[in-house]
Amino acid sequence: MGEAENKIVKQEIWEEIGDMAVDSKCDNGISVIVPFLNEEDGIELFCTSLEEYAQKVEFPIELIFVDDGSTDHTCEILCKYEFKYIAGKKLVRLSKNCGSHAAIRAGLQYAGYGICTWMGSDCQEPVEFLEKSYELIQGGYEAVYIEKRSIAISHVDRGFSRFYSKLMRKYAVKNYASGGISNIVFNEKIKNYINENIEANSSIMLQIIDIGFSYTILPMDYRERAAGESKWTLAKKVKIFIDSFVSFSFMPIRLVSLVGIAMFVGGGIFGLIVIINKLLHPEIEFMGYATLSSLISIGFGITNISLGIIAEYLWRAYDAARKRPIYIVSDVIDL
Repeated sequence: MGEAENKIVKQEIWEEIGDMAVDSKCDNGISVIVPFLNEEDGIELFCTSLEEYAQKVEFPIELIFVDDGSTDHTCEILCKYEFKYIAGKKLVRLSKNCGSHAAIRAGLQYAGYGICTWMGSDCQEPVEFLEKSYELIQGGYEAVYIEKRSIAISHVDRGFSRFYSKLMRKYAVKNYASGGISNIVFNEKIKNYINENIEANSSIMLQIIDIGFSYTILPMDYRERAAGESKWTLAKKVKIFIDSFVSFSFMPIRLVSLVGIAMFVGGGIFGLIVIINKLLHPEIEFMGYATLSSLISIGFGITNISLGIIAEYLWRAYDAARKRPIYIVSDVIDL
């Protein structure tokens, strides 16, 4: 049988398996969640790269695209694209922009295969991690953490990533990779756990890592963004930074207590020094309005920061108690 005939047979088999995937929860393939927001410049390139890769691997690939509130023509391009070697294709449209982590959670609800992961539509991830991770999962690991070994980013972004990773390992999730984790491939056990425990204002990556199932780390070289502009803004970085600590660590609350103790001890020592100096040198004025104003400003500043940290925890507790959905699916389209 020639190479062309082999491809035709594989295409027919993959399409047949893809039709049964969602309802049968097959374990012989991999479901890839693809959240996107206004990616009309690069979505076709992403689809083409996955199509070419699907011809080479010996397991079916299901793609679940999640529209996170796009306002451009990305959905129209996806609906017109002709997939041949992708086993299952779905487009899940959310009612509004909910964030990439919420979009990934939405896509997992429609994943047909037991092994799942997610990919960005910007072609930064090396598609080879799918096959390597698939083999490791089949070999007995329950999760594979894809570590960024190298990527062309600015020094500011790289510094933020390293700082974030260091704090995560020290104060929140001990086994967080030092190079930063962008993707995780996991089995059906973890998939079911995530689907049953949907957390608001939380990182899906840290939630998976925090479970504690068996894992291995797979370093991979990432590439520059192929097209379009990154939606990973400074505001989103700050939000995930805060969410990571508030959801997975009590360190901020402990820090409030430590700062309060330090201020109490420092204030006591300073007051004792002032009293002693006043007794020894009554003719010298040691305190002034400027010093007093500075101390009051610092004290009130630290107090307000402490109240802000406590408010973050209270807000998340209130948000969880309301049990509002973190995403609303507008419609699901079979591609």
